[in-house]
Amino acid sequence: MEDLRAFLATRARGDLLPWAGQVAAADRFHRTVASVEEVALELGLMPARYQRNRQTISTAEQLRLFRSRVVIVGAGGLGGYVVEELARLGVGTLVVADPDTFEEHNLNRQLLASPANLGAPKVEAAVERVGTINPAVRVVPLRSAFSRENGAELLSGADAAVDALDTVTARVELARACRELGVPMVHGAIAGWYGQMATQMPGEDITPFIYPSGNEPKGVETKLGNPAFTPAVVASLQVAEVCKILLGQGRCLNRRMLFLNLLEMEFEEVPIASGAAPGDLG
Repeated sequence: MEDLRAFLATRARGDLLPWAGQVAAADRFHRTVASVEEVALELGLMPARYQRNRQTISTAEQLRLFRSRVVIVGAGGLGGYVVEELARLGVGTLVVADPDTFEEHNLNRQLLASPANLGAPKVEAAVERVGTINPAVRVVPLRSAFSRENGAELLSGADAAVDALDTVTARVELARACRELGVPMVHGAIAGWYGQMATQMPGEDITPFIYPSGNEPKGVETKLGNPAFTPAVVASLQVAEVCKILLGQGRCLNRRMLFLNLLEMEFEEVPIASGAAPGDLG
């Protein structure tokens, strides 16, 4: 360990560790680039890829992100952007669950979709994408649908979960499982020009407000569709919320809902306990 630390010190430029130095250390000491990244962060060296994080996220906080585990349920419109941004942020372990393969109608909005991978599993595309943009991040692909039966296993060890699902039933089940296990969950939903999001912290239940009946299998996205920009906006807000949860910073969006109208560029915040009309996006 001391040899590795000394080697990293020789490859550092100030308090930054260039990617070439990280790869060289992994090769020399027969380690993964992920394990080298953890040692570097422990030494107070910021991997150079994160240098633009430094005014917002300290080296100690970057280490905390690296040691975090986030479960993303759904790897489609919302989930693809969430995976991308969490990987670039440096969250160390991403569990990505989705049973589906890419279809042609996904190409207009899903970051992980391309003509070359039509018919391929979405979770495999997530592994490939993260391996390309940040090999220090580990992706655990689970090609299965979230359910009451597998929820506890899928969420095991999670520091946060992201709801990127597309059915009301599965969303309600995910919220229930997170509540029972004490896992913070960030909800997001999109339809056309519109979106909504909220955070369920341990001990809370957002489902009666978001889906009061829970009878509809899908939300209004089946009527309004989804353009390219709506999932990108809502997913970015979800990632910001996850970052705050992992670092214990800022004010999270629990006990309130955020509604987005991108057509009129209006954002409305509604207290969940206010008795206002529930949202109905899926």
